[in-house]
Amino acid sequence: MFEQAVGPVEESGISSGQEADSSRVCVIGAGSSGIASCQVLGSRDIAYDCFEKGSGVGGNWRYLNDNGMSAAYRSLHINTSRELMSYASFPMPEEYPDYPSHQQISDYFDSFVDHFGIREHIRFRTEVTSVEPEGEGYRVSWRNREGEEGSGWYSAVMVANGHHWDPRWPEPAFPGSDSFTGEQMHAHDYKEPNPLAGKRVLVLGIGNSATDIAVESSRNADQTYLAMRRGAYIIPKYLRGIPLDQAGSPKVLSRLPLSVQRRVYSLLLSGAQGKMTDYGLPEPDHRILEAHPTVSSELLSRLGHGAITVKPNIAEFTGGRTVRFDDGTEEEVDIVIYCTGYKVTFQFFSADFFSAPDNQLELYRRVVSPEHPGLYFVGFIQPLGAIMPIAERQSEWIADLIEGDCALPEPAKMHDQIRREQAQMQRRYVSSKRHTIQVDFWPYLRSIDKERRKHRHRNGKSQRGSEERRQAVAS
Repeated sequence: MFEQAVGPVEESGISSGQEADSSRVCVIGAGSSGIASCQVLGSRDIAYDCFEKGSGVGGNWRYLNDNGMSAAYRSLHINTSRELMSYASFPMPEEYPDYPSHQQISDYFDSFVDHFGIREHIRFRTEVTSVEPEGEGYRVSWRNREGEEGSGWYSAVMVANGHHWDPRWPEPAFPGSDSFTGEQMHAHDYKEPNPLAGKRVLVLGIGNSATDIAVESSRNADQTYLAMRRGAYIIPKYLRGIPLDQAGSPKVLSRLPLSVQRRVYSLLLSGAQGKMTDYGLPEPDHRILEAHPTVSSELLSRLGHGAITVKPNIAEFTGGRTVRFDDGTEEEVDIVIYCTGYKVTFQFFSADFFSAPDNQLELYRRVVSPEHPGLYFVGFIQPLGAIMPIAERQSEWIADLIEGDCALPEPAKMHDQIRREQAQMQRRYVSSKRHTIQVDFWPYLRSIDKERRKHRHRNGKSQRGSEERRQAVAS
């Protein structure tokens, strides 16, 4: 299988306070997207430094990551299959199960960076504190665990620190929540079920984390309630013994009209498990493929066994440990777990430089900032599929741009495309802050490939370099 992975590694890369070489690229984060960027840059002989707040790679997939940003819980397994989630440059071992655990994924990432010699380019236990434009590049400042600070100038910055670390609590807070005498926590802080034993637990949400936690709670708590604002289609992990994201040639199916895709998936799901209302769930207020899918092979079974009680949304907390729901019913609960998603935030950018209000990212093809040449974002998407292969493909395109093998449209044209994509997503998906960065896996990969072909200079290097692009932005 894998060669032995190293534990927390020695400090590497540029030393504290040392000025970086101006031809280098800065990669922020050594999670699944960051290490994909590092591998692509290294394969092109593009010099880079990677900064990682934690002691190891893997980001969100490293359980109890000491960077304090991981949302992984002890029982976590992937919801996309091993085959779909693998990096093209380094597939997962065939002896891995179809849906590996977080520990197996973390081991896979360790072996990935060791196989490609990436670890020596990562400065661990070092947080990027600011990124500011300077000349035709960026001044990146950092601070390590010992309090030592430094900065360097980079010609390009690849932001890959993820978007599942800053919890979004209910907005506005539910009436009376400040007087609730039980415990309230966000799913980001849920790690294991032991604290739920003997308790009455209310899980709010119907996404992947909510269903995982509710199922686990149902086996440990005295009572588990699952409350939700709207219904959802629960997608099984297998269909006739095949991982769902491999069944029925989804790559081919993704080329068909959306109406046809909906029909196919509706028939497959209804044939496999019937209607959602058969299990006590509310009728979804949207069509299939109009919301990010909820993947669970256990929730419907636990509902059928009466181990989980479905409730509508919380209306208010009425005092003590009593919760009233939208249908007027009330329940006494000890713990409320909010599975309400995350905010997309950047602690190292000033708000007037770059931000994502309401999780809206003004990025061309979800990667390029039209206003800031040389600033790229990797993995800031919510795919109907896996992020890792997408991050790999995004990084290849970025490397094309850095090397001058590809050009970008004028800023105005990029903004036009951004507006079209945003409008398309608003038409396609139910209104939710989680859908602002939603993409379809196969169509998005094809769009990146098309972008690379369309703007590739036929004679090698693009004639439109970063200086011309900066002048276009300034004008």
